[in-house]
Amino acid sequence: MDPVRFGLVGYGFGGRWFHAPLLAAAGECDLLGVVTTSSARQALVAADHPGLRTFASLEELVGAGAEAVAVSTPAGTHTELTEQALRLGLAVVCDKPFALDAPAARGTVALAAELGLPLAPYQNRRWDSDFRTVRALADGGRLGALRRLESRFERWDPEPGPPAAGGGTLLDFGSHLVDQALVLLGPVEAVHAERRVRDTGLDDDVFLALVHTGGARSHLWGSWSEGAPGLRFRVTGSAGSYTVAGPMDGQEAALLAGRRPDGGGWGVEPPERWGRLSRGDDAETVPSERGAWDTFYPAFARAVRGEGPVPVDPADAVATAAVLDAARVSATEGRTVRL
Repeated sequence: MDPVRFGLVGYGFGGRWFHAPLLAAAGECDLLGVVTTSSARQALVAADHPGLRTFASLEELVGAGAEAVAVSTPAGTHTELTEQALRLGLAVVCDKPFALDAPAARGTVALAAELGLPLAPYQNRRWDSDFRTVRALADGGRLGALRRLESRFERWDPEPGPPAAGGGTLLDFGSHLVDQALVLLGPVEAVHAERRVRDTGLDDDVFLALVHTGGARSHLWGSWSEGAPGLRFRVTGSAGSYTVAGPMDGQEAALLAGRRPDGGGWGVEPPERWGRLSRGDDAETVPSERGAWDTFYPAFARAVRGEGPVPVDPADAVATAAVLDAARVSATEGRTVRL
């Protein structure tokens, strides 16, 4: 198919390291340029991608022939920019958090449906090596009936802590944690949450306990100030438990080191980072599935061309936002919130 002409809005941490390299590496996408008015970030674009254009506005990007755009800007601007892009006729990928709350997410999804344009939240962590392995084990029946998911995004970076652009740990890490829980265990009926809020107003340590409608439970931790991070995953079923000690999926580190998914070995985890399937004293090491962040943008481009669905249903972003809204109420009021 003809490559989809793509633009990128924002060139902060996410835009520079998570979106631009993957867009540039995708043969199904033609990266036209970056929308940014910052002279410092324009210089970074020129250094990282010689010859790549920068634009002052979405209108300029559309004038250059863009068909789609990825929004990677501070969390508080996501709804406004996504809806502006949709009204300009662009298909949109929006980074997490997709919106600050569920009503805003619901409005954006309705607008895309009304305009008949592809829209997807950027839930790249669905294609983490360890989470793909969890899903393969669950789908293959090796864990039996799933009973509990324990999942952690924990880091030791107390100063300065969570960046303001992400909107705090509940919105930032929580968007991935909750999305993975919903994918694995289905809808949620009750939420209990705890969080610590700094003087900045941002939460930097959160815990969520979710009860899923099928009876399974999720225990989710997110932190920027955990000196001893726990297991990345412990997934328990009637036939055994799968554990992954960490560190987290290696694709982020690979991108930060300048690697690109244009050769063999992308997303392959070394054996020392594989997880274990345990049944009491009986345990076996399970080779990890390949991490596949590089498949997101090709899939979205095919959706723009009418050749398949978007890689993440935008309705999933509404469901995630509803759980995060309930978690905020629970942590503030000290009670369990039923959905």
